This record gives sequence, structure tokens and C-alpha cells, in this order.
Amino acid sequence: MDLDNIECVSSSDGMEDEEIHSQITHQFSSKPHNNLGIPPGLTPATSVHELLECPVCTNSMYPPIHQCHNGHTLCSTCKTRVHNRCPTCRQELGDIRCLALEKVAESLELPCRYFSLGCPEIFPYYSKLKHEALCNFRPYNCPYAGSECSVTGDIPFLVTHLRDDHKVDMHTGCTFNHRYVKSNPREVENATWMLTVFHCFGQYFCLHFEAFQLGMAPVYMAFVRFMGDEGDARNYSYSLEVGANGRKLIWEGTPRSIRDSHRKVRDSHDGLIIQRNMALFFSGGDRKELKLRVTGKIWKEQQNSEAGDYVQGPWVAQQGQGFSFHF
Repeated sequence: MDLDNIECVSSSDGMEDEEIHSQITHQFSSKPHNNLGIPPGLTPATSVHELLECPVCTNSMYPPIHQCHNGHTLCSTCKTRVHNRCPTCRQELGDIRCLALEKVAESLELPCRYFSLGCPEIFPYYSKLKHEALCNFRPYNCPYAGSECSVTGDIPFLVTHLRDDHKVDMHTGCTFNHRYVKSNPREVENATWMLTVFHCFGQYFCLHFEAFQLGMAPVYMAFVRFMGDEGDARNYSYSLEVGANGRKLIWEGTPRSIRDSHRKVRDSHDGLIIQRNMALFFSGGDRKELKLRVTGKIWKEQQNSEAGDYVQGPWVAQQGQGFSFHF
């Protein structure tokens, strides 16, 4: 690992020297929290944890750790934001590395910052960030696709958030029969229809429908995401179908985890893609209005304990409810 390129993430953008100095004074006097993810009562000693906490942004410090002539330390990100002047004593910082503190950090083993959410893992100090970026216990991002939503949380929290804040359609059952409607569809190149959430097999799934340009061709795309991690998503499969006038398109695949953004799934073309002319053909009439019916189902895979392979589990057909979505 190239330790010289590791920096902490700071939230002190735009702070003036006086604001930072005021914040430092308050933090040293009260120490309301730290961002090291250390549960009470776990080793190493709290004093060491505090030494590795940047006094400006309160995040963990990683090499290069800087110090002034009086020994006050701060992370490399905050060093550039305080205009090379120590926020504690106001002396010029220079380019002094605190090698002793960097060595102390190398000897530490710390619990994951998501310990309180259930992660039992303990890592060397410099490996901790890499694990936390992929930790299965880390919060999920809101899967809503209609706008950039910054809310994070566990699945039950996000389900409530989607229902109460985004007013998405919530349905129970493993089958669906939706109709997506748009007047003057040739005038819209990019659009996102309202997200729909399904609850089945004790899990939650998100049905997406979008219009975008695939190269020079305008297309529509429908796909399903699983509200959970990728490993659990592989336990399920889904199918989508559109058609009319004796013709149909069918897609079958594994839902992607909401760890992958809807944009990432869309750009990977991992779903049912319908060219606009074909979608209007399926809509019937004079082809001037989109009236596209998308049907589908979700089922759970069962693992063959002898071969270790997955086979499609028994699926009990349910009469799907019909819904229309207007954009």
C-alpha cells in the first residue's frame, strides 16, 4: 500500500482560519464524539484513539500525518485548508511529518466503524478503511431514481423513507402487471418513471423504468434491483415481458443489489431494453402515445444440496394487479 497517498476525508470545506480555530478549542474541551468507530470499553486506549483523530475534521488521520513545530498534528487534507498554518497555535506548519504517530498507527488493530450495526471484524489500522468501503453492514444508499437522494440507512429504514418521503408505490406479491404511459413520447429522450417496490419472500425489490439514449437510438429499459447485498440477490431471479400483436420480448435475469446505483445498472444494460419504435408498436393505436404494458414475476432459487447448483424453486402463480404510470 502506498501510504503517502492515503488521506482522511474532511468536511471542513470553506472554513476560515478563525472558524477552524474556534472549532478546535471547542473540540479539545468537550470531545463530543470521534469517527474512529471505537465502541466503549474496547482496546487500544482511548488516549491513542484521540491522538489519531484530526482536531479539525475529527476523522481518522492516515499518512502523511503533519505536525507543526510545537507538535500539534492534523491530517494532510486539512493542512491545505488551513493555509499551512496550525489551527491550534497559529504557527506555520511547514512540511514536518509526525513519523512517530504514523508508526503508532501501524501497530493498532481496530474494530470496523459499523461495529454498532453488527460487524464483528477487527483490522489493522491501515486496512480498516478498505474494509469499511465494502463492509456488508455499511448503510445502503436510497434507491430512489427520480432524483439524487442522499439519505442512507438499513433496509427497514429505507423502505419507510421510500413510502413516506418519496411516496413510491408499495405492493405485496411476486407478480406485476404495469402499464407505462407517456403522451408525445418522441419529444422526451430521457425520463424516469416512479419507482415501484415489491415485498415478497420477506424481501424488498425495486422495479425501475426509464427512457434514455443508447448510442443514437432512443430506448426504454425496465429492470429490478434487490434491497440487500449482492450475495443475497443471487438467491432470486426475475422475468419481464412486453408484447402485443402476436409478438413479445422477454428478459430473465438476477436482480442487481441496490449497492449498485440505478445509473450503473442502466449503463450496463442489465435489463429489458425496448427500442422506442418497438415500444410504440406494442402500444398500439397510431403510435403517438406510449402505452406499454410490462408484466413480470420474481421467484426464489433453491440450492441443490448435492450438486451445489441453484434450481428454480416452486413458484405459485398469483394474479398480478394492474397499475398505470403516467409521466
